[in-house]
Amino acid sequence: MTTAAPASAPGNTPLATHPSADLVDYLLRRRSTPIKSLSLPGPGPAAIQTLLQAAARVPDHGRLFPWHFIVFAGESRKKVGALLKKSWLTEEPDAAPAKLELEAERFLRAPLVIAVISRFREGKHPLWEQILSAGAACQNLCIAAHALGFGTNWVTEWYAYNKTFREGIGLDERDHVAGFIYIGTPAEAPAERDRPDLSAITTYWEPECTLNKGAAYGQPGMGLPRTGFSIEKKD
Repeated sequence: MTTAAPASAPGNTPLATHPSADLVDYLLRRRSTPIKSLSLPGPGPAAIQTLLQAAARVPDHGRLFPWHFIVFAGESRKKVGALLKKSWLTEEPDAAPAKLELEAERFLRAPLVIAVISRFREGKHPLWEQILSAGAACQNLCIAAHALGFGTNWVTEWYAYNKTFREGIGLDERDHVAGFIYIGTPAEAPAERDRPDLSAITTYWEPECTLNKGAAYGQPGMGLPRTGFSIEKKD
């Protein structure tokens, strides 16, 4: 039998608002840290627990908890390397030994990696909402890590979609990787990147208006992505 967690952690009072100029300033300037710049130290056990609590406190229509977490810390980051090697051989059977070693070390690029897994739950609420909730868990995890003084990088990369790797870490057809969150101490301040022109992606709606959909953004001519997830409705 599954037991739901308490509505809030002991001693925590739910907040509908939290006026904070510092928080707004942070959100307006937040930036991912390149994985190569994530170094020691990483979060310890108590900090990891705090990160997971924050990640699990996201909008979740129906209280389905449509996500779960896999923590790769310490030696487990090295142990998963054998599975990464095996999985890469299904992508490139003739891979050179040096390339296999490079792939095996992926999870060693940061002191901590947390996988956020979107898991489809039974219920009447749309799957799309469940998927979005998992994305919110990723963002909460990143924001909480930044608040604790750590940098993050949210990626999926090839192994998120590789059948051998997915099965090797215990995922099934109802599981989809929302993100591998790499976490560590930034070795340097990240550089700024381009941000969208808000006027190109924002519409203040009126009847018969033309929506600003960001037509100039994306990679025109590349076609829509093939990698991702598929949802089959089974009777």
